[in-house]
Amino acid sequence: MSPPEEERPEEERPEEERLAEAQARLAEAQARVVRALVAAGEVPEGFDQARMRAQAASLVAKRRAIVARIRPDTAVAAGPKLAAEFAAYARARTEPPPGYRADADDFAAWLRERGLMAAEDRPRRRSRWWSRLVP
Repeated sequence: MSPPEEERPEEERPEEERLAEAQARLAEAQARVVRALVAAGEVPEGFDQARMRAQAASLVAKRRAIVARIRPDTAVAAGPKLAAEFAAYARARTEPPPGYRADADDFAAWLRERGLMAAEDRPRRRSRWWSRLVP
């Protein structure tokens, strides 16, 4: 009688099974790194804490600059507290944003919830990026 699948030595298991398990472990490890960088997650073991914090801060600054470009009304509403407000907003997120536009809209909602930005009267009309190039 052969031992159950989970008790068999590694070299006796089918290569596809070993590959699938390795890919699953890699995906989970990558997800932990992404959470640490963009969603205030715990820094995974084996990574330099200071470097990960520095990189995370750099990514927050990049997101803040892009959000301010996409939704300048958020930068105006936050005023001199833009960096602090955006950092607090970014720390509060439990998952990475699905994209920059969603990030900008979510930050605007964050500011409205805190009374720093007036409610929108009507939905914003999204212009195409290339419309700025056409007279």
